[in-house]
Amino acid sequence: MNHQAFITDLDGTLLRSDQTLSPYTLETIDSALQQDVVVTFATARGYVSAMQVVADIPWKYPLILYNGALIYDGLEGTVIDGYWLDYKISNDIIRIGRKHGLTPFYFSLDTDHRERVLHETLCREGETAFYQSRMNDPRFMEVAALQCPESHRTLALTYIGLLDELEPIRREVNDCFGDVVHAHMMPDYYIRNHYFLEFSHVNGNKGDGLRLWAAHMGIPLRNTVVFGDHLNDLGLFEAGGTRIAVRNAHERIRELADQIVDTNDADGVAHYIRKQLELIGTEDEVQLDAGL
Repeated sequence: MNHQAFITDLDGTLLRSDQTLSPYTLETIDSALQQDVVVTFATARGYVSAMQVVADIPWKYPLILYNGALIYDGLEGTVIDGYWLDYKISNDIIRIGRKHGLTPFYFSLDTDHRERVLHETLCREGETAFYQSRMNDPRFMEVAALQCPESHRTLALTYIGLLDELEPIRREVNDCFGDVVHAHMMPDYYIRNHYFLEFSHVNGNKGDGLRLWAAHMGIPLRNTVVFGDHLNDLGLFEAGGTRIAVRNAHERIRELADQIVDTNDADGVAHYIRKQLELIGTEDEVQLDAGL
C-alpha cells in the first residue's frame, strides 16, 4: 500500500556535497521503488544534468525538473507537461541582461522535445566553471548572438555572476515582467562567491511544479512528503503535505519544516524514508493480523 509519495530535492539534500549518492541512499531508494513506493525528485537541473549524478537509481515515476517548469517521464523520454516562458519575453530578458553586460544560458525544449542550452562564447569565471562542470553535456550549444527561437519552449534563462552584477538585471526584469515571470536568485553551491539568477514562467517554481505533478499522478498533496535545503525549495514546502529539511538547510527552510533530519552528507533523506517504510510495514502487518 502506498501511504505517501516522497519528493526530494537533489543538490544539498539527497546528493552529498561532492555531488554523489552514498551506497546507503542508493540501496534505500532502490528498495523503495522495488516495493512500488512513489519516490521521485524535484530539482533545478534538467534531465540530462540530473542523470549525470543520480542515474544509478532506477527512477520510474515522473520527475519535476527545471525548478518545476517541466514534468518529465524519464522512462519514456517524453514531456508530460510544463510551464513555458513566452519567447518574446525571453528575448526581452536577454536584451536587459546584455544592456548590463551579461548574457544567460538559455534552457529550452526544441521542436523534437529535446533539451537545449544555448549560450554565447564563455569567458567569465562563473559561466566557464558552470559549463566545465557539465563537460560533454550534449544540450550545450554555442551561438554567435543569443536569441530565443520562436519554435523553442523556454524553460529558464540563467545568469551566473557576482551578486552586484546580477541585482540590476533582477530589478529591471521584475519591474518589466514581475507579474508573468518567476525570478529566483541563490548562491551557487559549487562556484565560490557566485550566484544563479534564473527567470522562468511565473508558475515555473517547485510549488506549482509539485501541484502539476500531483494532478497528473492523482496523488493528494496532503499525501506528499517533500525534502529540501535551499530557498528554491520554498514552493515545495508551501505545497507539500509533510515538509522535511536536512540539517544543513537554509534557516527559512528549517523554520518551515515539520521535521529536521540529518545532513545531506549523513543520508538524512534516506534514513527518513527507510524509517517510514518500516512504519508502513508494521502497520500493514497489524492490519493483516486483524483480518482487515
